[in-house]
Amino acid sequence: MKRTLQEMADALEVRLQGDRGVQVSGVASHASAAAGDLVFVEEEKYLARAMQSGAGAVIAGEFAAGASGKPLLICRHPKLVFARAAKLLQDGKRAEREAGVHASAVAHASVHLGAGAVVEERAVVAENAEIGEGTRIGAGCVIGRGVKIGRKCEIYPNVTIYAGTMLGDRVIVHAGAVLGSDGFGYVHDAKSGRYEKFPQVGRLVIEDDVEIGANTTIDRGALEETRVGRGTKIDNLVHVGHNCRLGENVVIAAQTGLSGSIVIENDVVLGGQVGIGEHARIEEGVMLGGQGGVLPNKVLRGKGVAFWGTPAQPVRQYLKQLAALARLGKKR
Repeated sequence: MKRTLQEMADALEVRLQGDRGVQVSGVASHASAAAGDLVFVEEEKYLARAMQSGAGAVIAGEFAAGASGKPLLICRHPKLVFARAAKLLQDGKRAEREAGVHASAVAHASVHLGAGAVVEERAVVAENAEIGEGTRIGAGCVIGRGVKIGRKCEIYPNVTIYAGTMLGDRVIVHAGAVLGSDGFGYVHDAKSGRYEKFPQVGRLVIEDDVEIGANTTIDRGALEETRVGRGTKIDNLVHVGHNCRLGENVVIAAQTGLSGSIVIENDVVLGGQVGIGEHARIEEGVMLGGQGGVLPNKVLRGKGVAFWGTPAQPVRQYLKQLAALARLGKKR
């Protein structure tokens, strides 16, 4: 879908300088941009490169006011406006898709399909599932019984969503993710030496504006629920165990593993390959660096405080310990 720069400026609430009738349909880098693309520039020293690119228009800061050569969308935060512009254009493309269920897909007669929803090739949607307005279910997905998916969600190919799982609005789930599978819970019988499965009959709730990376797995609750809060972003190859409660605007990088019954409060940032033991709590605003480890039942607190290492500790303290070990090594 093409939009005029005037439409973009109005929607993004930014100032337009130049030809308001120019049409754009996508975003690109300076090197790859074509006439229908938008590019952005955050520093004045890169403005000339942006203006010389093949782009139809440039999103730039106040430093670009008065520059000539291309239309400009002037704003305080070019990178943020660029991201919003990309979403606006992408939403327009989604609106152009042909709604309905593909001939090769299987949708139970009891499925409720909202206006403009799409179910692509070979997808399976079980009984009593609800697919919200404008949501797309990608090829090969399996949507279980009673699943509820909100408005304008993007479920990429080969995602599996187990029965009873609930997704809010504008949720993005990338290919191969598994949502709502049984948690890893067993009871040991000392007499026989065997492990017997503990009931996994809870549910998984994903709130609005969450994004879940490719091949990530999030378990349902054992008896209650696992919940992922609004605006949380989860990278590829992350595992979230049963009964975990993730707050709002949490960021989790790839290959992180969360054991069961962990609480992650709002605005926490977890680096790649972090490991957290069961019943631990990471309090609001904590940052935990890559490969950091938190032992079971431990609490990390301190808004804006960075932790690192295993067991995790404030990064300054951790670096002092590394330096002390290095000095000991030199003495030897």
